[in-house]
Amino acid sequence: MTNENEFLFHALLMGIFITFIYDLLRIFRRVVPHNGFFVSAEDLGFWIYCGGEVFLLMYHESDGTLRWFAVLGALAGMLLYKKLISPPFVKYTSLALKRLLKICGKVIGFLCRPFRFVCKRARAAAGRTGRSTGRLLRKIKRRLKNRLTYFFKMLKIALRV
Repeated sequence: MTNENEFLFHALLMGIFITFIYDLLRIFRRVVPHNGFFVSAEDLGFWIYCGGEVFLLMYHESDGTLRWFAVLGALAGMLLYKKLISPPFVKYTSLALKRLLKICGKVIGFLCRPFRFVCKRARAAAGRTGRSTGRLLRKIKRRLKNRLTYFFKMLKIALRV
């Protein structure tokens, strides 16, 4: 009897844990919005992970047999967490992270202000010499590509030896 009660408690904790992990995923989606493909990929990864965790719980606690009171315990843990903790946790954590990112963006923008000045001066100088910014960027891209190609060739030669 004690073993079954312990198993039910572990199933309840598993339900709470699974819902908490999904809340972290929801917070990430609120802070960093992205399209349906990535949302689907995240959900697929989440459910694969959860399936593995539930399988390990069943394997260790009940020798791999499915016990319905464990399923009901996990559902009870999910509902308990979802009704009591989830709404304010997701709301206020995502709000705090959004504000933190906004502050970080402003600080980075302030710190990059001198570089914007230099870039404007470089564009103005390129315009006076007859070169457009696009030409300058293409030239930089070509040089960077050539250097990277050279680097990878030398790396291949070094790895062969």
